[in-house]
Amino acid sequence: MTHTTVGWHVELEFQEDDQHTRAAALVRLPDGTEVRAHGHASRHDSDANQPRVGEEIAGARALNELAMRLLSKAHDEIDTASGRTSHPIHV
Repeated sequence: MTHTTVGWHVELEFQEDDQHTRAAALVRLPDGTEVRAHGHASRHDSDANQPRVGEEIAGARALNELAMRLLSKAHDEIDTASGRTSHPIHV
């Protein structure tokens, strides 16, 4: 039996100011498809300025959205290939 090794590269980019962090996530799939998602974090005025924490929260939210988009894409591909509506894919 032949085994194929596939790798996905996920990119995260951040934009920050003193109060907000925005994250953009991108994954390029082997077929050339790109899936993108975004996340956001806001710092409360009483919180210390910790950019890393904002990146972790915004990044996690972007990756969570990316995961949901990939699940939806897979679900649509199952439906297209089978010609019927399949059961929802749950996390």
